[in-house]
Amino acid sequence: MKTRRTRWAALVAAGLLALTACGDAGSDDDTGDTPEVEVEDREFEAGTRMAELQEAGSVKIGVKFDQPGIGFKTATADAPSGFDPEIGKILAAKLGIEADDIEWVETVSANREPFLQNGTVDFVIASYSITDDRRKVVGQAGPYYVTGQSLLVRADDDSINGPDDLDGKKVCSVTGSTSIKTVEEEYGATPAGFDTYSECVRQLENDSVDAVTTDAAILLGYAAENPDELKVVGEPFSEERYGIGYGPDHPELCEFINETLTEAFEDGSWKAAFDATLGKGGGEAGDPPALDPCE
Repeated sequence: MKTRRTRWAALVAAGLLALTACGDAGSDDDTGDTPEVEVEDREFEAGTRMAELQEAGSVKIGVKFDQPGIGFKTATADAPSGFDPEIGKILAAKLGIEADDIEWVETVSANREPFLQNGTVDFVIASYSITDDRRKVVGQAGPYYVTGQSLLVRADDDSINGPDDLDGKKVCSVTGSTSIKTVEEEYGATPAGFDTYSECVRQLENDSVDAVTTDAAILLGYAAENPDELKVVGEPFSEERYGIGYGPDHPELCEFINETLTEAFEDGSWKAAFDATLGKGGGEAGDPPALDPCE
């Protein structure tokens, strides 16, 4: 248990250090020096979802468009940047699909399960924490990254220094996220749900809410963009294990995803993806997380 806790703490620290030092975490320049991913030519068993996607030559991947360093897209960018899109490129390459043939679909927290259930996307890689409840309705493989929940407040607000200060405070997060459920049920916060974290940050800047909560790495990205107005307070108070979502009718994708992640951990492409995104500020990727077995 101590080893797992130490590994998680190192990963969280790496993400925080990276984004604290990276004030342009969400700029278009993020896409300019991402690592090349070699597209593979391999055979999959006929009738599997992998074979179908390979034959189609394209894949739809749901990612966030409003999370600097994780998944971010401006109006002028051709594709989203961030760690999650880089993981998506690695996954597509294992299917023999070029990055240019990926259709990136903006995915907010509330529509991740519906998108997978309805076939709107083939995969969701969108800061998608693995939970037992989600695994009852969709597939989730991984984790490929571990972080922790934290709090973003106004720079001049000294009344909130951690989750124990949230009782009666109005706290914003995205509708359907585990973060908003945690602060309401465990810390007595009044929840305010919106579709995106960017909307929550605007609510915070306008004094409409007292804090924004989600994973620490995401919040540091927003604080780095506006350090005079915003700050992240306290230590991370949860463990969020990011997984790759897939449709409930294609359980064979779990082994494929885990195999892909294992190879990425071993050949350095996972670390290269981290270094090109969350690691731009000088943070270290640390050890890859242990993968959950497929059932």
